[in-house]
Amino acid sequence: MTTVGPRAELAARGRPAGGGLRFLVGQYVALTKPRIIELLLITTIPVMFLAAGGVPDLLLVVNTVVGGALSAAAANTFNCYLDRDIDAVMHRTSRRPLVTGTISARSALLFGLALAVVSTLWLGLLVNWLSSGLALAALLFYVFGYTLVLKRRTPQNIVWGGAAGCMPVLVGWAAVTGGVSWTALLLFLVIFFWTPPHYWPLSLRYKRDYATAEVPIWVASQPSESMISRTCSTPRTVSVSAKKSMPPDVTRGASRTSPSTSAGPACLTATWTRAA
Repeated sequence: MTTVGPRAELAARGRPAGGGLRFLVGQYVALTKPRIIELLLITTIPVMFLAAGGVPDLLLVVNTVVGGALSAAAANTFNCYLDRDIDAVMHRTSRRPLVTGTISARSALLFGLALAVVSTLWLGLLVNWLSSGLALAALLFYVFGYTLVLKRRTPQNIVWGGAAGCMPVLVGWAAVTGGVSWTALLLFLVIFFWTPPHYWPLSLRYKRDYATAEVPIWVASQPSESMISRTCSTPRTVSVSAKKSMPPDVTRGASRTSPSTSAGPACLTATWTRAA
């Protein structure tokens, strides 16, 4: 029997059907990973309301959201460019445009550079340069810190690399106030400690993919009930600590959500994935 490798299997699938301008635009949009951008915007907008103590300037919100989305799109495009070799051997990512060849590597790189420049100028000129600098720092850390260094070298990649995904909190706060306060930093930490147990259940589901691509994922390489329990307890501890440290006017607004349930969805997902 002849064994077919993952790259040969992928090559046999061929390019996706489609053509024309609409198809090409869709392929470039796919490079930006829009579903991830949605998650980042979910953390940006509420923080702006919190920083303003009410309803912020709506034009400021729009400009911040557009600039943040463009910055995240640039980061995700660079990630697709740098990870195209491992995307080719993972079933979950094998239909990405750079893998199928619908977009060339050079075109993707230029597209990412254009997005990075436009997003930095957009935030700097229409919001403020602090939010622009924070967004650019997140982009650079995601590309160079996470994608190039951490992702392929350490099982703790998502722990430290997740810091890039926490930056929208600081960007949103800086957009409204022109600075970064302790409250913003505490919100940053809440998301930072929430990210690993949110992502690890997904890695359990695709553990074979990561093993094939030789990407070290801690929870995928050491799955156990005790490990799931420890990771699920982390966001709860941080949420309680953060709530105690926040000013009274902030905690009153968040009192409707019990910190004891903050880790619930991640724990339930992890338990379900482990059982499956």
